[in-house]
Amino acid sequence: MAAPHPLLAYFLAAADGRFPPVDGKVTVLPPLAGGLECSVAFTGHAVVATALSSKAVRAQEPDGFGASLAPDFLRHLAGPKGWIDVIDVTLAARGTGGPPRLAELADADDHPRVTHARDVRTNVEVYGDERGLITLADGVAGRRELSIELHDTQDGGAGHGRSLIAYALSLVPEDEPVFAAVSPGNARSLRAFLACGFTPLGSEVLLRPARV
Repeated sequence: MAAPHPLLAYFLAAADGRFPPVDGKVTVLPPLAGGLECSVAFTGHAVVATALSSKAVRAQEPDGFGASLAPDFLRHLAGPKGWIDVIDVTLAARGTGGPPRLAELADADDHPRVTHARDVRTNVEVYGDERGLITLADGVAGRRELSIELHDTQDGGAGHGRSLIAYALSLVPEDEPVFAAVSPGNARSLRAFLACGFTPLGSEVLLRPARV
């Protein structure tokens, strides 16, 4: 069995309330699996997982106070033709376990949410009901990740987002950490995750470099 990526330890520690030192520094780790890389910002400390050398990363003068997510730095990481995903808030909560409250879906392969999940994650599972669907998958550094999409967002979703997230947490064993990455501009989704007990840990962006 392959050893977990060292970035996973940072996420699990943060989910337990233990964060890197607030020293303004940047930790450089090896790249993620599947040709992906990332830059993660915690309070006062950044972690960059990349195939570039530590020297090459530090030459761009990133820091732990936000510069690790600056557009010019991310473009340098990705290369001139690399893919850069959006910057997301990193959130974590704990599974509630118990009887599963959502059924697995077998006919959602073409859904954009599922397509994206399978592009950047592994072991993707899809569940849902009349409110919407959720994906559970192994994501950044192997952490367990949850994403959600409602079928109807009229009238603010009528609380369906919060109830669907609560149901999704029953699919995760009790007290096991589960993570979510939410665009900070998607305030409605962010509020729903916060209301369901998710706690902000930092911010992150995924990249698929093309440096040639």
